[in-house]
Amino acid sequence: MKRSLYNRLLEWKNDPSRKPLVLEGARQVGKTWLLKEFGKNEYDNIVYVNFHDDPDAQIIFQQNLKVDRIMESLETITHQKIVAGKTLIFMDEIQEARRGLDSLKYFCEDAREQHVAVAGSLLGTTHRKGESYPVGKVNLLTLYPMNFEEFLWAKGEEKIADILCRNDWEMANLLEPKLQELLRQYYFVGGMPEAVLQYTTKGDVNKVRTIQLEILRTYDNDFAKHAGEETERIRMIWESIPAQLAKENKKFIYGAVKEGGRARDFEIAIEWLVRAGLVYKIRRCKVPEMPLKFYEDFDAFKLYLLDVGLLGALSQASPRLMLISNEVFTSFKGAFTENYVLEQLKTLDNLHVYYFSKDNSTQEVDFLIQTQERVLPIEVKAEENVKSKSLRQFVTIDHADKNLKGLRCSMKPYIDQGWMENIPLYGILGYMSQLLQKERFIYTS
Repeated sequence: MKRSLYNRLLEWKNDPSRKPLVLEGARQVGKTWLLKEFGKNEYDNIVYVNFHDDPDAQIIFQQNLKVDRIMESLETITHQKIVAGKTLIFMDEIQEARRGLDSLKYFCEDAREQHVAVAGSLLGTTHRKGESYPVGKVNLLTLYPMNFEEFLWAKGEEKIADILCRNDWEMANLLEPKLQELLRQYYFVGGMPEAVLQYTTKGDVNKVRTIQLEILRTYDNDFAKHAGEETERIRMIWESIPAQLAKENKKFIYGAVKEGGRARDFEIAIEWLVRAGLVYKIRRCKVPEMPLKFYEDFDAFKLYLLDVGLLGALSQASPRLMLISNEVFTSFKGAFTENYVLEQLKTLDNLHVYYFSKDNSTQEVDFLIQTQERVLPIEVKAEENVKSKSLRQFVTIDHADKNLKGLRCSMKPYIDQGWMENIPLYGILGYMSQLLQKERFIYTS
C-alpha cells in the first residue's frame, strides 16, 4: 500500500548529512512494512533484525557499542554484507534491545556513511527506563494511521485523490455522492493498515471489525506490560473517550471517568497514552494570536483517539449503520467527524493544533490551527444543515481586529463567503496540504 511518508524516506536517503533514522508511531500503524518496502525498492539489500522475534540478537549491544563490531555481528546474524550507501540496516522493535537506541549515537558519530533505520513502538521508545534518548544524533519521523488520501489510494481511487489534492471543487461537486460513500467507508474502516488491506482486497466488513477489536486488545495488553501501577487508570481513561467525545462540549471531564475524579488521579495515565501515540491531547488556547503556545491553557483539553475506525470499534458502533447510512456523520454529536478531521491534520507537518472556548460562555471553536503564516479557526459540522454562529462571532466580532478568516468543514460543497470558507469534509486534507505548500513556497522564496 502506498504511504505518503515514503517521499520523506527518500529525502532522508538522499540527504548527505543524514543521521540514523528513528521511525516512531503507535503499534500496528505499518512501520515495519513501510521500511521493508523502502529498503527493497531503494537499496541493493537489507540487513534486517527484529529484536522482538529474535531475542538472541540483543547480545550485539551488551558487550560494547563499537560500530564496527555491531555491524560485523549484524552481518553474521543476517548472512548479509553491509555496503555503505547500498545497504539499509534496519533494526526493528528497537525498544526490545537494551542499549539499542544508545548505539545510534555512535553510528551518527563514527559511521555516518551507513544508512541505518530503526522502528519502534512509542510504548517502548518513549518509556524506556535507564536509557537516554540519542537527542541530536538521529533523524526522527512519525508514522500515523493512514489518512483519507492513503485510503483512496488503497481503494484504487487515485484520480479522486488527485481531484481532492488539487482542490478541484467543481469536479468534487459532480462526484459528491461517491465521495460521501468513500468517506463513510473510511469512518468505519479507519486507517490501521491491516484493516484497510482487508477491506480493500476482501471487502469483508465483519473481518475488518474483528481486526479492529484485535488491535484494541493488543493495546490493552500493552497497558499491562508497560504501564505498571497506572494500568487500571489508563484503561479507565481509554474506555471513557467515546463518551467524552459524545458530549456537546467535548472538553475532557475527569468526573466522567470516575465520580469525584480529579486531575491528580489521572494526569499520569493521560500523559502515558499521549506519549504512546494512542490519543491526541488538544489543549485550549485562550487568545488567537501567534504563537498560540503563549496562550495555552494546561487545565482544559480534549482527548481524541488515534484512529476513527478504532473509535467506532471502541464505541461498539454498528458496522452496518456506519456503512449504509449517513447517521455516521451526525451520530454521537459529531464525535466521529471531529476525530476524523483531527486525524487528517495530524499527518501534516508544521501544524500546531488547539481549540478555543470563551470563559463563562458556550462559544467554542473546534480547532485553532497555527501555520507558519496565520492562525486559522476551524469549525467542524457533521451535516449539511449548518449554522456557524460561534465561528462568525469569533471572526467578525470578538476578534475582528486580527483579520482572521474562518474555515468550516461540513457536508456542504465548497464556498467562499469572505469571512469564512466552507470545505467539504472529504476535502480538508487536500485543502490544508495546498495551504501549507503555498506557505512553504513563500517562506523559502
